[in-house]
Amino acid sequence: MSRIDMAALAPEALQAVLGMEKYVRANVEHTVLELVKLRASMLNGCAYCVDLHTRDALAAGESSRRLFAVAAWREAPFFDERERAALALTDAVTRLGEHGVPDDVWDAAAKVWSEKELADLVVAIATINVWNRVAVTSRTQPPAQV
Repeated sequence: MSRIDMAALAPEALQAVLGMEKYVRANVEHTVLELVKLRASMLNGCAYCVDLHTRDALAAGESSRRLFAVAAWREAPFFDERERAALALTDAVTRLGEHGVPDDVWDAAAKVWSEKELADLVVAIATINVWNRVAVTSRTQPPAQV
């Protein structure tokens, strides 16, 4: 059961986050964006977002096998170098610790993504983390029927 209706109580705030969402949708490759959203949502324990982004990715043609493998992406052979770099960056930014994003993670991403692409990936990761925190804190549940 939901704790609070964020959309009703803070609509301007959610509209601001939606603006970030629109930006990343227009500037990050769709396949990578869905992998990033799913991975961050898994790490944050956001059932609503895991459900939403899994359904979105499947509807866009992503394979269920790759989606299941996001949970163990480091061991799974299904992701290319750019996807792996994006997933590693997602892990580091989502789990942002005392020392920030490790240089080796950043350097691996910078090797396969341009500076503009990296900037857009960081915004994408930050955006899904905001959505996750809103949904988890408010206890937003996935729909029973889709």
